Amino acid sequence: MNEPLLRVEGLKKYFPIRSGLFSRVSGQVKAVDDVSFVVNEGETLGIVGESGCGKSTTGRMLMRLLDPTEGKMQFNGKDMMKLSDSEMRAARRDIQMVFQDPYASLNPRHTVERILMEPLNVHNIGKPEDRKKKVYDLLEIVGLSAYHAKRYPHQFSGGQRQRIGIARALMTNPKLIIADEPVSALDVSIQAQVLNLMQDLQEELNLTYIFIAHDLGVVRHISDRVAVMYLGQMVELTDSETLYDKPLHPYTQALLSAVPVPDPEFEREQVVISGDVPSPANPPSGCRFHTRCPFRMDICDKVVPKFAEVQSGHSVACHLYEESRPQ
Repeated sequence: MNEPLLRVEGLKKYFPIRSGLFSRVSGQVKAVDDVSFVVNEGETLGIVGESGCGKSTTGRMLMRLLDPTEGKMQFNGKDMMKLSDSEMRAARRDIQMVFQDPYASLNPRHTVERILMEPLNVHNIGKPEDRKKKVYDLLEIVGLSAYHAKRYPHQFSGGQRQRIGIARALMTNPKLIIADEPVSALDVSIQAQVLNLMQDLQEELNLTYIFIAHDLGVVRHISDRVAVMYLGQMVELTDSETLYDKPLHPYTQALLSAVPVPDPEFEREQVVISGDVPSPANPPSGCRFHTRCPFRMDICDKVVPKFAEVQSGHSVACHLYEESRPQ
């Protein structure tokens, strides 16, 4: 079996809470706490969860825009934790990011041509005359025209700006693209266009995606496998079809039962969760979901469930399943 393109083990990110006159560290926000997964070449891994669950922080750590507190990241056979700043800069040629807000991620003072040429200049790719041609070619590939290169970001709609963001990510021919909520700021009609574009590009250019979102409908449309995060931890991971047909974790069941279905006759069992998401600065003991779980047991308060494979290719962290109970 081929080695996965990306392997992540025990990834953690804690942010210090400072207080008092001397800004002493009085606590820590556990934004990401012990996350492990692999991404295979050519697939799309969706990461979903509520706001504040740590999915965007995870994406930024994979780019080393944030340095992890602890854990291992291996990309394309290289240990990313051991790379120096200059080596990491070179490695980013193979890992690119599409950001959530197309309005904020493009420099308003630069033309589209200059924005798209910047990655080529930074990584010293191709001759100057070839770079301009590549800019024009990629604008055509993402559904814009070569004459758009002379315009500024404010002259485009949100969907067009996100296409420019995707073109910028593709300029260095990356192996992996981390898409951080790339369609959440767009109209629903435009969302479908951008998702279809991303799928077409994946087939054409043999891309691998990590697709971060909070919208389960969007993730289902594009992902091969889906990981569900809650309060900094991964609670379920399996292929897209299995997750939507037979979710095992109570949190996933609740998320899916809240998704509207465009069929007035369709009825399904509602899994209702009560209360608010606890603070990542003071997470509950044991299973982090136990304060809101309708199936809570005594063991849930005290013992942290293992993230374990309970069915073939289906991993869950929940005491309802024997495999998740630490021996």
